[in-house]
Amino acid sequence: MAQTDTLLRYRPWRGTARGPLYASTALARASLKLLFRRRIMWGLFALALLVFFFFFYAQYLVVWITNLLATDSVRFAGIPVTVRGITRFFEPLALNGTAHTFGNFIWYQGYVLVIVLALAGSVLVGNDFSHGSLPFFLSKPIGRWHYILGKCLAIGAVINLLTTFPAILLWVEAGLLYDWKSYYLDNFTLLLGIIGYGLVLTLTLSPLTVATAVLVRRTAPMAMIWMGLFVLLPMLSGSLVESVDDTGWRLFDVWNNLYLCGLSCLNADHAMVRPQPQPPYWQAWLATGAVVGACLLYLRKRIQAVEIVS
Repeated sequence: MAQTDTLLRYRPWRGTARGPLYASTALARASLKLLFRRRIMWGLFALALLVFFFFFYAQYLVVWITNLLATDSVRFAGIPVTVRGITRFFEPLALNGTAHTFGNFIWYQGYVLVIVLALAGSVLVGNDFSHGSLPFFLSKPIGRWHYILGKCLAIGAVINLLTTFPAILLWVEAGLLYDWKSYYLDNFTLLLGIIGYGLVLTLTLSPLTVATAVLVRRTAPMAMIWMGLFVLLPMLSGSLVESVDDTGWRLFDVWNNLYLCGLSCLNADHAMVRPQPQPPYWQAWLATGAVVGACLLYLRKRIQAVEIVS
């Protein structure tokens, strides 16, 4: 028998058979590999890293200046300079290791995250519809929701890589800058709040990204929709709140709702949330849940409409 005849014969599967949930994780791994092959993604990750390093070194700089001026007096051009006079530029960021420190970091990191998710959605989901790959995936022994779960897992990994993991590093740094024994014990709930914030972002932005990619499929229209959701809509809702004096209009701002949900996980004082006025935390949770529910209903309708070839 020739060598080629042996290779062409049927060889049964000798591996361990697993359930369809493992197919979702395999699909997530393949999606992440596809995403990390794009050079533009590494450029966006580098931009997100710049935001992290700004908060990282600014937090250290504030503590260093505070300790320096606590023992020595500093004069600039013959004028005595106080601690607040130097650090007042960092006051809006609340770089003191409190709940607003991590809330502000994730808020500013969201500007890069929006661009990353717009690109990821079109690459991971939009191309499956445009190139006809979705019927191939669904012809395998997996369900439609397993496909959606796999894509959401990949997008959730990107979200946590850009937000939750750097925020945890900032929490660790804050403990090293202050009295680490008392800080870690007294602010352990902040660590749980950061993880909760990341979970809220994952459960909301993952189905929203997949649903938007299914709707428009291409990168350019998806980027326009996301810029409208996270740039134009916040500006419009803020203007309506100021003109009508009704905080309910701010609930149309998806990113602000996620910000409020995250601050509630961090047990932040609602009166200290900026900009004011803000709707209550429970209204932000309801609005966020409505967005997730609408995305899941739309995905159920669109995925079921795909014809499967067995």
